[in-house]
Amino acid sequence: MKTLKILLGFVLSATLFTSCYTEEVIVNDFNNQPSGISLNQLLGSYELWYVDINQTLGPGETPFLQIAFTLSFRNGLVYANNNLVGLGSSGGGFGIDVGTYDAYNMILDVYHDIDGYQTFDVYQIDGNTIELYNPYNDTSYFLHGYQRSTFDYDFVFYDNIHYFLQEYEAWEKTYTSEMGMLNEFDEENYLQFLAGGNDSTFRSSQDVNIGVPDNIYWDYTGVYGVGDISNNMYLKTLTLDYDFFDNEFFELSVINDQRIELYHPSSETIYEFTGRGYIQFLRETDAEGRKIEGSNKPKKRKQKTDKKDNPRENTRDS
Repeated sequence: MKTLKILLGFVLSATLFTSCYTEEVIVNDFNNQPSGISLNQLLGSYELWYVDINQTLGPGETPFLQIAFTLSFRNGLVYANNNLVGLGSSGGGFGIDVGTYDAYNMILDVYHDIDGYQTFDVYQIDGNTIELYNPYNDTSYFLHGYQRSTFDYDFVFYDNIHYFLQEYEAWEKTYTSEMGMLNEFDEENYLQFLAGGNDSTFRSSQDVNIGVPDNIYWDYTGVYGVGDISNNMYLKTLTLDYDFFDNEFFELSVINDQRIELYHPSSETIYEFTGRGYIQFLRETDAEGRKIEGSNKPKKRKQKTDKKDNPRENTRDS
């Protein structure tokens, strides 16, 4: 994540990231022609293509699109920002190399390093929006184009912060303020946030000084939720649901890509947690291709809008 700041493009980015898709836009899609330029030129006209997961139409999923925040198409290589750790700095802002592509006659063929061959019909919706239609699962993803200099990395980071918590195998408590009142949470030394959306599973442990996350004994498993605070993009709420006493409520802020601060209002205690065991996502699993331990749902971005039928018709030869 870049140094915390509000980029000049925040207002524009926020508007585009939250804009709603309508079928009328599809009808007026420039007749699938990129205004006299080739598909390669169209893909290269923006450095970053933001994947607006909430605009997705159709019943299926394309794995590498389901986890990517941005895609870039550069000289035959596909780059993706799959993680929030390092967003804005990894690969100069482009992310990591995830495969290769061919672009011709408004068809995009992607050869993903893990997911293999994927093909799409490409439709230009407006000046900075394209639709990638996968004819084999009848699903469309909508991508919005930006240059790196005007892309609001901070907005994307904080709007999706629940995924950031899932990008480490464990969070170790490394600081507790001395001024707060004693409370039950003082005994908890490790936290883990498992994949599955905004309201997901967490685990906590009272172990001390465990060097390898796999060796942590998890004392408790519960549900957590991340919420917004009005008029403050950089501050979130974190609620940990413990059955045996009241929920633990915190104000969550990010110090850097590996440290978070949890302020506990009821005791006025400040805790800092440091991420251990970074997980670089290449698909809907961890870097070794395994599903995330303790979860039936592998890591992927979750569509918050209702699923809708795709009005596109498959024009490919069967």
